[in-house]
Amino acid sequence: METEKKRQIAILGSTGSIGTQTLQVVEEHPECFEVYAITAGTRVNDLIEQARKFLPRVAIIADESKYPQLKEALADLPIRAIGGYEAICDVVQEPAIDIVVTAMVGFSGLRPTIAAIKAGKEIALANKETMVVAGELVNELATKHNVAILPVDSEHSAIFQCLAGEMENKVEKLILTASGGPFRTWDIAQLENVTKEQALKHPNWSMGAKITIDSASMMNKGFEVMEAKWLFGVGAEDIEVVVHPQSVIHSMVQFADGAVKAQLGTPDMRLPIMYALSYPARLTSSFSRLDFGTLGELTFEKPDLEKFPNLRHAYTALQQGGNTPCVVNAGNEVCVAAFLADRIRFNDMPRLIEKAMQQAPFILKPTLEDYFATDKEVRKMVEEWIG
Repeated sequence: METEKKRQIAILGSTGSIGTQTLQVVEEHPECFEVYAITAGTRVNDLIEQARKFLPRVAIIADESKYPQLKEALADLPIRAIGGYEAICDVVQEPAIDIVVTAMVGFSGLRPTIAAIKAGKEIALANKETMVVAGELVNELATKHNVAILPVDSEHSAIFQCLAGEMENKVEKLILTASGGPFRTWDIAQLENVTKEQALKHPNWSMGAKITIDSASMMNKGFEVMEAKWLFGVGAEDIEVVVHPQSVIHSMVQFADGAVKAQLGTPDMRLPIMYALSYPARLTSSFSRLDFGTLGELTFEKPDLEKFPNLRHAYTALQQGGNTPCVVNAGNEVCVAAFLADRIRFNDMPRLIEKAMQQAPFILKPTLEDYFATDKEVRKMVEEWIG
């Protein structure tokens, strides 16, 4: 990789799981990357610690009530401390930034991502909700502004890597692998009594609370199916999910001749993050390697859509199109927060999401304003049902 000029990186959501691992990648290759901006929602102490260590030009805390603390803590350093969500949308447009890592959680990542695309910034996409909610619009903007969207999710990164060098070769289907989460072997009756502590114990990956719950309910895999459609231009019928408990094969591509390419690696998010930041080069890393001598067997099974209806909801939303994926996302965000607050049970989440899909007004060709209106309306609706 050309290292004469360090790539200037803005990390949206730097205190979360993807954000902190992106900073580890920067530490691994300080000759290639420099942190220009970091942002956080509410974790001001973590943001302060990161700012003092990496010395970015800008540090933003979205929660304005915590801005005075940030400003005071960084007063002795040449760092612009800013408060407020709008500042995140503004900073991604600054000319010095080369690539924006979108690692904010949920719907909140959409506006800053669109602002970065309109400013011509390369996107390392970890905020899958951006493509779930507004994939068609985001793709149109990326094409208009000649912006590359590089996937950070391990599954989409795997597909991206499998497609490298295939030029115009016809893809028959994409095969997304899923760990199956902590409840893969449980029956439906057992799922009625799942606790949040159980749901937060993922067998293979270390992630934030929201995505860990989504993985346990398989909504995360549903989102990845929706995201894959827009990232790779395939239909829902050409995207298959297969449960692979070992999380060694991160995803596969089957071509028209029947050949299947797979990308393998340890379950370490720093690998797809680094690939997105350095693409098309591959940088040397000190991260752990697969040991095929001790790996044992790799197993595969079909997902159980009766036990995990959120995956079925995702396929339905993708086939319906319009604002339905936005409805699913908004309903899911409210449900996950309610489950983590002990306000609803685990199996209530897919029931409420399905109810929202049935009752929310359908818009076939939504504008950006329609997405925001749908998100607001569905959140209110589901909150009222929860009570």
